[in-house]
Amino acid sequence: MNIENTKAQMRKGVLEFCILSVLKDKEAYTSEILSTLKNAKLLVVEGTVYPLLTRLKNDGLLSYRWEESTSGPPRKYYGLTEDGQNFLNELSNTWTELSGAVNTITQPSQK
Repeated sequence: MNIENTKAQMRKGVLEFCILSVLKDKEAYTSEILSTLKNAKLLVVEGTVYPLLTRLKNDGLLSYRWEESTSGPPRKYYGLTEDGQNFLNELSNTWTELSGAVNTITQPSQK
C-alpha cells in the first residue's frame, strides 16, 4: 500500500473546507490562498486549486472580482457568497464532529 497516496487523499478531502475557511474573513487572490495553505503545511499545487476555485464559483459558493495590479496583470479576488458562508458553517460543524470522533478512536487507550 502506498502511504503517500493515502496521505494525498486525506489532504484532498479537506482542501475545499480549508479554501472556504481562508476566505471567511476577507477576499483573496489565488496566490494568497496558496500561500496560506502552504504556510499551514497543506501541500497543494496551483493545478489543484484553480479547478477547485472554478467549481466552487460555479456552485455559487464563491464570487470573484478583477482588480488591477501595479506589479503585473489584473488579479482575480475570490470571496464567499452568502451560500458559501452557509456551506462553510455546515462544513465546520461536520469537521468538529468528525475530528472529535477520529480523536476519540485514535487516542491511546487509558489503562
